[in-house]
Amino acid sequence: MNSDYLALACRVDIVKRSAKVSVVVGTTLALINHGERLFIGELGWVVVVKIGLTYFVPFGVATWSAVMTELQS
Repeated sequence: MNSDYLALACRVDIVKRSAKVSVVVGTTLALINHGERLFIGELGWVVVVKIGLTYFVPFGVATWSAVMTELQS
Protein backbone atom coordinates (compact mmCIF):
# COMPACT_ATOMS: atom_id res chain seq x y z
CA MET A 1 0.00 0.00 0.00
CA ASN A 2 1.15 3.46 -0.84
CA SER A 3 2.03 5.80 2.05
CA ASP A 4 0.07 8.57 0.28
CA TYR A 5 -3.01 6.35 0.40
CA LEU A 6 -2.61 5.68 4.13
CA ALA A 7 -1.99 9.34 4.92
CA LEU A 8 -5.13 10.36 3.04
CA ALA A 9 -7.18 7.52 4.52
CA CYS A 10 -6.30 8.76 8.02
CA ARG A 11 -7.13 12.38 7.28
CA VAL A 12 -9.76 13.65 9.71
CA ASP A 13 -12.18 14.97 7.07
CA ILE A 14 -12.11 11.68 5.15
CA VAL A 15 -12.55 9.57 8.29
CA LYS A 16 -15.51 11.72 9.43
CA ARG A 17 -17.19 11.54 6.02
CA SER A 18 -16.65 7.80 5.78
CA ALA A 19 -18.02 7.33 9.29
CA LYS A 20 -21.18 9.24 8.39
CA VAL A 21 -21.66 7.13 5.27
CA SER A 22 -21.03 3.99 7.31
CA VAL A 23 -23.68 4.90 9.88
CA VAL A 24 -26.36 5.58 7.27
CA VAL A 25 -25.58 2.72 4.89
CA GLY A 26 -24.59 0.25 7.61
CA THR A 27 -27.79 0.86 9.57
CA THR A 28 -29.89 0.50 6.43
CA LEU A 29 -28.18 -2.77 5.52
CA ALA A 30 -28.40 -4.08 9.09
CA LEU A 31 -32.14 -3.40 9.15
CA ILE A 32 -32.65 -5.02 5.75
CA ASN A 33 -30.58 -8.09 6.59
CA HIS A 34 -31.29 -8.55 10.30
CA GLY A 35 -34.30 -6.37 11.06
CA GLU A 36 -36.62 -9.19 12.07
CA ARG A 37 -34.11 -10.47 14.62
CA LEU A 38 -33.56 -6.98 15.98
CA PHE A 39 -37.27 -6.36 16.42
CA ILE A 40 -38.00 -9.67 18.14
CA GLY A 41 -34.82 -9.56 20.19
CA GLU A 42 -33.21 -12.79 18.94
CA LEU A 43 -29.63 -11.63 18.73
CA GLY A 44 -27.01 -14.32 19.03
CA TRP A 45 -23.33 -13.50 18.95
CA VAL A 46 -23.10 -14.44 15.26
CA VAL A 47 -25.78 -11.91 14.32
CA VAL A 48 -24.12 -9.22 16.44
CA VAL A 49 -20.78 -9.85 14.71
CA LYS A 50 -22.45 -9.76 11.29
CA ILE A 51 -24.16 -6.48 12.13
CA GLY A 52 -20.85 -5.04 13.30
CA LEU A 53 -19.13 -6.11 10.10
CA THR A 54 -21.95 -4.57 8.08
CA TYR A 55 -20.61 -1.14 9.04
CA PHE A 56 -17.06 -1.83 7.86
CA VAL A 57 -17.96 -2.35 4.20
CA PRO A 58 -19.46 1.10 3.54
CA PHE A 59 -16.70 2.71 5.63
CA GLY A 60 -14.06 1.02 3.47
CA VAL A 61 -15.80 1.86 0.21
CA ALA A 62 -16.32 5.51 1.18
CA THR A 63 -12.70 5.82 2.33
CA TRP A 64 -11.34 4.19 -0.82
CA SER A 65 -13.50 6.43 -3.01
CA ALA A 66 -12.43 9.60 -1.21
CA VAL A 67 -8.76 8.66 -1.33
CA MET A 68 -8.87 7.77 -5.03
CA THR A 69 -10.60 11.09 -5.76
CA GLU A 70 -7.91 12.99 -3.85
CA LEU A 71 -5.09 11.11 -5.58
CA GLN A 72 -6.51 11.90 -9.01
CA SER A 73 -6.92 15.61 -8.38
